[in-house]
Amino acid sequence: MSVDVHQHLWTPAFTDALRRRHAAPYLDGWTLHLDGEPPFTVDPATHDLARRSAADHDLDIALVSLSSPLGIEHLPATEAWPIIEAYHEDASALPRPFRAWAATCVDDPDPGRLEKDLASGLVGLQLPATAVQGAEGLERVARLLDTLADRDRPLFVHPGPAARHDGTPAEGPGWWPAVVTYVQQMHAAWYAWHAHGRPRHPRLRVCFALLAGLAPLHGERLLARGGSGRGRVDPLTFVETSSYGPRAIDAVIRELGVDVVVNGSDRPYATAPETGLGAAADHAIRTANPRRLLGYPSIATCV
Repeated sequence: MSVDVHQHLWTPAFTDALRRRHAAPYLDGWTLHLDGEPPFTVDPATHDLARRSAADHDLDIALVSLSSPLGIEHLPATEAWPIIEAYHEDASALPRPFRAWAATCVDDPDPGRLEKDLASGLVGLQLPATAVQGAEGLERVARLLDTLADRDRPLFVHPGPAARHDGTPAEGPGWWPAVVTYVQQMHAAWYAWHAHGRPRHPRLRVCFALLAGLAPLHGERLLARGGSGRGRVDPLTFVETSSYGPRAIDAVIRELGVDVVVNGSDRPYATAPETGLGAAADHAIRTANPRRLLGYPSIATCV
């Protein structure tokens, strides 16, 4: 079984919901408008279900999620929920190998809705890193995390919107949000989780996108500045590999060990990296570790 825990697939109900909007985030045809980023022309072929199914023929499971950088989860509840429900409607009906992470409105966390979404077949919950960068944010979503733990489902932390708090875009070239802003968000979420989240949710499995912005590599600085925990690997806290390659993956494995690293691509925006670490590591990252993240005790359970 080969698993990709991080993909995006824009389905008809979801794109229609974005086209009905007249303020960011919205679609004008296939041009995406966001606060904090330049307009982006989406290639509809990259979200074509038949093409994506063919491209992922070697996967047993491809987990798709709402695109958190759009900022949908941070919209007021009356705006966020219709888009999220449109996403859930199509995501729950996707054919194999696709399955999906649930989404939520972070200003209106609703454990009852999450229960129903998980019962419909969604594998766990994705939250934007911008919602869990400190104790206050984690407390706001604590009941959702309790629901996940009670149902033995995982949490996926993904970069959130790139706009500043006042809604203005960050300065810099077009690649700035992906290379700077998203990485900083993941870094903050990683340390917030270890400081505030894990003590509150000791049984919850959680996965951080893009190797948690390489936050695990700052363990030496953490110790130098009075922190603790370096050398103690949390077997329930995973990182996925999207947008990185062999050098970064190897460095993170040296810090955390191989057992908490899982395969992720961020398709259609990137492809799953080659690890360069050999067949045993590839099996762990693409098969054994994702299965533990998802709570599948055997291959037969998840195919």
